[in-house]
Amino acid sequence: MQIPSFIDGNPLFKALPVPVRIRMEAYLDHINALLAVENASVLKQMAPSAVRGLFLQRGRADEPAKMKATHRVHFDFKYPADNAKMRRLYEKAKRLQWNGSMDLDWSIDVDPMNPEVPLMGREFVDWDHLAGHGIVFNQKERQDFLWRVTSWMLSQFLHGEQGALMASAQVTEATPIFDGKYYGATQVMDEARHVEVFSRYLEDKLQLRYEINDNLFTIIDGLMTDSRWDIKFLGMQILVEGLALGAFSTMYKMTSEPLLKELLRRVIQDEARHVNFGLLTLRPYYTGQLTEKERIEREDWAFEVVVLMRNRFLAHELYEEAFAHQLTRRQWNTFVSEMPGMALFRRVMFERLVPNLRAIGLLTPRVMARYEKMGFGEFVHMPASDELTEADLLGATA
Repeated sequence: MQIPSFIDGNPLFKALPVPVRIRMEAYLDHINALLAVENASVLKQMAPSAVRGLFLQRGRADEPAKMKATHRVHFDFKYPADNAKMRRLYEKAKRLQWNGSMDLDWSIDVDPMNPEVPLMGREFVDWDHLAGHGIVFNQKERQDFLWRVTSWMLSQFLHGEQGALMASAQVTEATPIFDGKYYGATQVMDEARHVEVFSRYLEDKLQLRYEINDNLFTIIDGLMTDSRWDIKFLGMQILVEGLALGAFSTMYKMTSEPLLKELLRRVIQDEARHVNFGLLTLRPYYTGQLTEKERIEREDWAFEVVVLMRNRFLAHELYEEAFAHQLTRRQWNTFVSEMPGMALFRRVMFERLVPNLRAIGLLTPRVMARYEKMGFGEFVHMPASDELTEADLLGATA
């Protein structure tokens, strides 16, 4: 069920001050997002995080967000060597550690306004779509818009990496696989390094950072506060990290800026291991240890988060910053959804994610039609992340 928009085309709402209209449009959009959740149990689980993220906008507060984390910590004082594949992943992670301060050339000059070394290609945006709404940019304004879009995307990567830093510490505590604890400790270090380099790039090179997207905050809040250890793995290692792997791969191909390209190449190496950690942990657990009811709960939860990820990362922070006086929120959503670069991002992200859900047993015939309805059916039988080489990831194409 959806509440019809009574804002678009309504002269009374057009006459409202822009900040008031922005807030009303956002609330209606958020309510419709919650009404779109098909499973009542999943909606109940998501509701507290949705209230904190979407309506109270805790991610935009001037003070740090405080989330009450409750989960069972798994100690094993026998210190077993209990998973050879996990141990090999741990050894690989130790070999591939890198230093963000020393291994990246921070002396490279980054000029977001230089069209000869674009952060993103001009084909990323459908400029004609904007022109149809009377928004016509000259070359300098186009470079400015691409700078802001790139900064917004990298800002969300940064915020997601901080969420991954916190979540990876939790999954290291919670995993029942002792060799997984060894590996998990390397991921905590990886995520700290990712936060460091994305933050430095945004601050020193682009000199622009955006707040966390309300929908991303909602997802992170839900993962951090869920007491089920495997949901933390599913949400972070499979869903968030899987989408990040696709996003980083796509941006790696699209950018011509050498420092960003090398930063992303190194992060992609790390992210591939993180997703594999989730596959190694959850594949045997979901295919052999859950009851049918428990598996269905996780299958439904994963689907609803996938829907949220597909539909909700629409750069509303950019809309509120510069376009709310020219477009309605619905018009902006259509523009961003159809933007060639964002469409490519979504395709490659889900090309990475959907096969991983199949690999851990959460893509059964029961939900397959729902994924096909979303347009993801073609991705189902593609290789899972642990079947891909680094060259596959760096050469990702749609």
